[in-house]
Amino acid sequence: MDIKNPTTKDNRRIIRQLSDAAANRIAAGEVVERPSSAIKELVENSIDAGASRIDISYSDGGKTLIRVKDNGHGIAENQLMLALSRHATSKIDGTDLLNIHTFGFRGEALPSMGAVGRLTITSRIENVSMGATITVDGGVIHQVRPAPSSIGTIVELRNLFHATPARLKFLRTDRAESGAISDVIKRLAMSEPFIGFTLRDITSGGKGRIIFRADPEAGDLFDAMYGRLSKILGIDFAKNSFRVDAERDGMTLTGYASLPTYSRGSSVSQYIFVNGRPVKDKSLLSALRAAYSDFLHNGRYPLAALFVECDFERVDVNVHPAKAEVRFREPGIVRGLVISALRHALAEEGHRASSTVADATLGAFKKSEISNISTNLRMNQSWSREMQNNNLDQVGFSELQNNFSARQASIETNNDQISNRLGAARAQVHENYIISQTADGIVIVDQHAAHERLVYEKLKNKMALNGVSSQTLLIPEIIELSEQDSAVLMDLSADLSRFGLSIENFGGNSIVVRETPAILGEVNAKSLILDILDELKDWSESNLIKEKLDAILSRVACHGSIRSGRIMKGEEMNALLREMEITPHSGQCNHGRPTYVKLKLSDIEKLFGRT
Repeated sequence: MDIKNPTTKDNRRIIRQLSDAAANRIAAGEVVERPSSAIKELVENSIDAGASRIDISYSDGGKTLIRVKDNGHGIAENQLMLALSRHATSKIDGTDLLNIHTFGFRGEALPSMGAVGRLTITSRIENVSMGATITVDGGVIHQVRPAPSSIGTIVELRNLFHATPARLKFLRTDRAESGAISDVIKRLAMSEPFIGFTLRDITSGGKGRIIFRADPEAGDLFDAMYGRLSKILGIDFAKNSFRVDAERDGMTLTGYASLPTYSRGSSVSQYIFVNGRPVKDKSLLSALRAAYSDFLHNGRYPLAALFVECDFERVDVNVHPAKAEVRFREPGIVRGLVISALRHALAEEGHRASSTVADATLGAFKKSEISNISTNLRMNQSWSREMQNNNLDQVGFSELQNNFSARQASIETNNDQISNRLGAARAQVHENYIISQTADGIVIVDQHAAHERLVYEKLKNKMALNGVSSQTLLIPEIIELSEQDSAVLMDLSADLSRFGLSIENFGGNSIVVRETPAILGEVNAKSLILDILDELKDWSESNLIKEKLDAILSRVACHGSIRSGRIMKGEEMNALLREMEITPHSGQCNHGRPTYVKLKLSDIEKLFGRT
């Protein structure tokens, strides 16, 4: 073989040292995936530099220009050239790669960006009168030159990927890239509430259009966090969230999470941070889901911004080139912390229902509808007077009045119950909704949803103690199922018996139900079994048996709750209200829907123009 003139196939066997330019372009493929990746690296450098204000600008989705300006401590003139060298950093000394207190390495992202675009760094440190600038274009580094500059650093990256044009083909539309940039900045702004951020799109020239602005927050950490999350996730989230503050085995969890009644149809509004770093960690998101498993089903997701803090040695942030994923040394501890902290906080806030429910209710009462109601009332009053004046069937009319009076008499009217949180029951409408009067307004309760939560909590308590008592059916019920469904149920028969539900194989694909939970009273055994199977199918992707069993228990509770359409006596309604007041999580049903709506008298009066 002639080694001096190798064939293409033989050429692959030769080991060569890549040039710095080629190595930097390869590194750019890992670190600078798209414009938002470059901005993330640059803004994290600004945060590490101690900046209190960071201004970000871009053009054409970041493809033609990215500019990040900060007021941090800057880079000295004699350090600029070194900052563009690979494996050069001021953030670690290399002796301990796990004990990393900063976001990233200035000497990794910068040369990568310079290898695929036109990069200019202008910076000035304190106690010097003049700043300095350096440019690198497609991997070619130019000399450092003096440049006027305020204290801090300005990094400009123009024509991203012009040195590797094939990469441009994989970028998305300008709108999509702009959206990714906005998402990155908002995540970083959540984790740093004491830093001010401004994001501008200067595609059209001039000062550009401000896409996002968040001024530095004041106060303690939770006040600052609350203010920043209100800005990013909206004031409705702030009003309908609760504080999370817990510690376990040296790890802490802080942040805010939404009430179950304030949820979304996707998980896009779930933000997790580890030691200030925004991450997308599947195990932490799974723990968040598990914490809400008692409250949200059928594709509903809570909103949350949670911050995990721990010793840096207990988490590895270098398992992903862009540091989007982390690996915990003790994953069970952090999972337990997230679940226990959220469930404890949910228990304390369980009586709250989302304020947006009341807002939506008030919004449903349009002025035109109120006007129609007033008109109908006047017409009814006129019809009543006319009926009496014309000597119509006064006996029939009196009978209506008497029936109404009798019905009202069945509603307890003790004023001492008005002072209770859910007030005193005054009426039942459409055989499903309880209307109660409070000291400052009214409450509308969904009797079925409310009682479903109460039964579920009772079942959980019984399960935790000695299991649920059963009642033997006089005539066992035989249910024919598919082969798969029969096998699934029989695999869980021992667990179901703890619910008070006793089933046995009856040959073939049939099962026989011999006992049902006593708390449910008379129950349709077949309907109960089919509901349990539906729940198991919804949770088929989960390997956590406890979460499955809790979900099944929720379905079981539905069969023991007060049904819609049942007429309730006054004492029954008030008993339900009192039990709701002392039962955890009674503000929402087992599926995350509100069990009641509370309307303030002042808001109701506004609807009728009384204020």
